[in-house]
Amino acid sequence: MAQKLKFKVGTKSIAVDFTDQRISAHAGTATFWGWLHLSGFLEVLEKALPHQMPLSNNHLTPLEKAVGFLQGILCEARKLTHVAYLRRDPLMPQLLGVRRIPSQSTLSRFFNSFGGLAANATCFRALWNSTMKRLPSRREGYTLDLDSTKLLHEDGNQEGVKSGFTRQGIKPCLHPLLGILAEVRMVASFWLRAGNASCANNVISFVHDLIANLPIHIRLRGVRADSGFCVPELLEFFESRRLPYVVVARLQEKIQTLLRSDLKWKPTEVSGMEVAESVYQAAGWKRARRLILIRHRKDQKGRRTGGKELFDLPEYLFQALVTSWPLEKDALWVWRYYNKRADCENVIKELQHGFGISGLICERFHATEAALSLAVVAYNLTVLFQRALGWQTKVTIQSLRYWIFVTGGLISSPQGQTTIKFAVPERERSWWKRLWEKILSPFPNCNAVENRPAFA
Repeated sequence: MAQKLKFKVGTKSIAVDFTDQRISAHAGTATFWGWLHLSGFLEVLEKALPHQMPLSNNHLTPLEKAVGFLQGILCEARKLTHVAYLRRDPLMPQLLGVRRIPSQSTLSRFFNSFGGLAANATCFRALWNSTMKRLPSRREGYTLDLDSTKLLHEDGNQEGVKSGFTRQGIKPCLHPLLGILAEVRMVASFWLRAGNASCANNVISFVHDLIANLPIHIRLRGVRADSGFCVPELLEFFESRRLPYVVVARLQEKIQTLLRSDLKWKPTEVSGMEVAESVYQAAGWKRARRLILIRHRKDQKGRRTGGKELFDLPEYLFQALVTSWPLEKDALWVWRYYNKRADCENVIKELQHGFGISGLICERFHATEAALSLAVVAYNLTVLFQRALGWQTKVTIQSLRYWIFVTGGLISSPQGQTTIKFAVPERERSWWKRLWEKILSPFPNCNAVENRPAFA
């Protein structure tokens, strides 16, 4: 008999051996899939996918490939290759209702088979609409935050990877465009663009399509965007839809001259902050618009972010906001309303660091867009999952993984019944039972379940 492997931990010796028991490192994701299988979303996904059914006897259906990819994203896959490693987990096929987890080459062919940008748009419009249908209506409406981000790809060999301005300088990248419903931190639409596209490139078509795809009960209260979206065509589009907006104005020479003029600055209840208003018409604008000017004393700004310094007025940081909100909403209200937009940056960070959209890339542009879009759909589903559990405050995917998803389990089949035995301490089991009762309840209920098991 071969000698057992051992290693030392201080004065203690630990032996290493192997087992044939079926153990899953991701048994905790059963909570998510238990909810998702009951939600009806998988039926929508199967219908939306544009793929033909394969003819091979050993084929995986398009839905099997898609749900395998979704599970990979939940388990922190950063590349298509990482998804394939889940094939060693014996629970995955039974949990997802698939024959096996797809390989990296199968997933590459799956995304390349989306067929183009039109097929992507048709598929993912249905998925965005399906996730938003699960949101409640709000009497005051939802706020839409427009933003873009840069996804760096240093090799730069894939379609759409072009040199663009990033925080690290001019780098090969992709430049996706996002619309986020602020109150629920959900992505209402996602379009991929080449890395050399400007912020406002194709944004009117994007917003038009997003609004047209909203469920009938989802009403927009207003729109917020940074200076990259301060283009006259977009402002005119908002005005034609009677959609209130707040957009950061670029501090061009005309506004800088205005800031240096004898404006009537009014103090506010915010320490070191003063506001002024003007009617402003930039070059290329067909009409004048309301302009709110803000200046912050640098020595009193504290932890507040935002603002730029003028060379000859170094004691202040300045901001300028163009808005269509009426005068009944004073300048301070508009500034505070816009500042809440900062939360959309947290959504983008989570998509990059928690859902791996920075590393998911294929050779063909439309394949990359399909992979990224499906990863963003996975983000939306985790938001809805938390809402289904009754959690009032959204947590990150990393917290979900540590609290729930990365929980080991033993798989057995007593009397033909597939059973998962969660490897959790006795003191946590009552929480897990309440969690499952919440997930499996056929009727919405208000039974509160804490968002993590108690460790004390």
